[in-house]
Amino acid sequence: MILLRYARPLYLLLLALLTAALATGARAQDGINLPAFIRENYTRSDHDIPMRDGVRLYTVVYAPKDTAQQYPLLMRRTPYSVAPYEKDRFPTSLGPNRLFAKEGYVFVYQDVRGCYLSEGAFEDMRPHRDKKNGKQDIDESSDTYDTLDWLVRNVPNNNGKAGLWGISYPGFYTAAGMIDAHPALKAASPQAPIADWFFDDWHHHGTLYLAHTFNFFNRFGQPRPEPTTRSARPFDLGTPDGYQFFLDLGPLKNVNERWFRDRVVFWNRLTEHPNYDDFWKARNLLPHLKNVAPAVMTVGGWFDAEDLYGTFKTYQAVEKQNPGVFNVLVVGPWYHGGWSSSDGRRLGSVDFGSATSQYYQKHAELPFFNHFLKGKGEQKLPEALVFETGANRWRRFDHWPPRHVAKKSLYLHGGGRLDYAAPGDKEAHDEYVSDPARPVPYTEAVAIGMTREHMVDDQRYASRRPDVLAYQTTVLTQDVTLAGPIQADLWVSTSGTDSDWVVKVIDVFPGDAPGVRMGGYQMLVRSEMIRGRFRNSYEKPEPFVANQPARVRLELQDVLHTFRKGHRIMVQVCSTWFPLVDRNPQRYVENVFRAEEGDFVRATQRVYRSRGQPTRIEVGVLSAEAE
Repeated sequence: MILLRYARPLYLLLLALLTAALATGARAQDGINLPAFIRENYTRSDHDIPMRDGVRLYTVVYAPKDTAQQYPLLMRRTPYSVAPYEKDRFPTSLGPNRLFAKEGYVFVYQDVRGCYLSEGAFEDMRPHRDKKNGKQDIDESSDTYDTLDWLVRNVPNNNGKAGLWGISYPGFYTAAGMIDAHPALKAASPQAPIADWFFDDWHHHGTLYLAHTFNFFNRFGQPRPEPTTRSARPFDLGTPDGYQFFLDLGPLKNVNERWFRDRVVFWNRLTEHPNYDDFWKARNLLPHLKNVAPAVMTVGGWFDAEDLYGTFKTYQAVEKQNPGVFNVLVVGPWYHGGWSSSDGRRLGSVDFGSATSQYYQKHAELPFFNHFLKGKGEQKLPEALVFETGANRWRRFDHWPPRHVAKKSLYLHGGGRLDYAAPGDKEAHDEYVSDPARPVPYTEAVAIGMTREHMVDDQRYASRRPDVLAYQTTVLTQDVTLAGPIQADLWVSTSGTDSDWVVKVIDVFPGDAPGVRMGGYQMLVRSEMIRGRFRNSYEKPEPFVANQPARVRLELQDVLHTFRKGHRIMVQVCSTWFPLVDRNPQRYVENVFRAEEGDFVRATQRVYRSRGQPTRIEVGVLSAEAE
């Protein structure tokens, strides 16, 4: 049965992240009518706060009416609106989750420069300046500093301490604000933060997340010539069927010619920089995450299709470049922002057994800010608080990845077999024909954009296609827990001169045991893809030599997942995942964004599994002695 899902485009998800979280909070599980409580206990004030270059940023402050004590500041900076803009209106919740309004903070929301009612020019992923020589040398770090400096001096009854938080793009602003921070900033929580736009969101190792990028910039990328409270109106695509829509769209050059028509400036800039050049490097925040003094709690979801890279890389960069700073990682079984906009009990067909978001909010998020901003409660967070999918339980580790991990390799063998033993054949390979005119869909759902559920979708539909290779272990006789990073080490060739390689790690449920729920389900656990031209360098792409084997290494990001006894571990390899990922012409062209229809050709792809060219998946197996 084909499921019909009108998947909400990313721009709506991002614009509505706060609204979704607030709506969740408004459903009072503790008997409190939160919107009424906020109106009765908070006052609102609106400010245009001057930055060092004279630009004024629109900022809304919600402060407790109780003036008998002082409260810390808790700020969210965003390009997605601080609505409601009417000065007599209040949001239905305040802070990261519904617990914060009752706890008592001075909540601050700010439109970043160039967005909505703030002055100035907006710049996507504004590059960070390590050295600022004058008042005109601004970045998101300086804007955060200047805002906090004004707030501490001008907002009554604040206790001189401040915190930052934000999800996705606001997560980037949180991470940027931690650098060379104002002395008042004591705690920051970048959540699903964008870190490097050549590997986050739009790009995955040189491939373009087509449906995701198109739908986001369809709205967010349109110009804002003057301050406004209104968001741009997106184009009506006229269909819920993204697979057919993007197939009919043809080469990427048609996006601008047929739809954007030069109105989306960043799309044009993106297409002018197909390789990892200085334009993208300037938008990589990770090397600048130094001089971070506040306590940091980086948060993400195992099934975040957008910023999983940013979550782990931000945590790692802070850890490596700021010895001694308080720095913890929290990861749950969530889609992008799901810890704020859902109870975290399930995603698609997969049930995680408990309301994981509520656990996180009560036992991690609120205690983190309370401790560092109020001096309230003991600090009990471990280095890594992570949810173990498959076993459906929270785990606490004093190091991430966990220390008690054995590095192993799962090798591809003939007959679709996956095994820890290396292959012994002198020459061996499997092959398939990749046709850009019939790309492998990324989901069975009918959706115009990127669905949240695809990160755990049943992969049986792909296993049955002739252009997808599938390998699986024998039935597991005991639980196997994979922890930490996964690395694909591929030996491949193509009859063309360029190709994409998609790798998936899958949990195959038993299909014949009595009472088994989801019998035979092939749950996607981790996936990643790479444009083969970047196999040796993201700065200097190179074509394949037709039919000549080449090595391609691909990082799949971290996991903590238990494959239960009776299950199997599966690995799939293919060359298209459409329309989530754009189609590779399979004929090398200098700039894929300039490819013509005639550049798209069928290609025979080979995956080698011989003694000298073994394709394998490198994993970490967690031992029973782990924390």
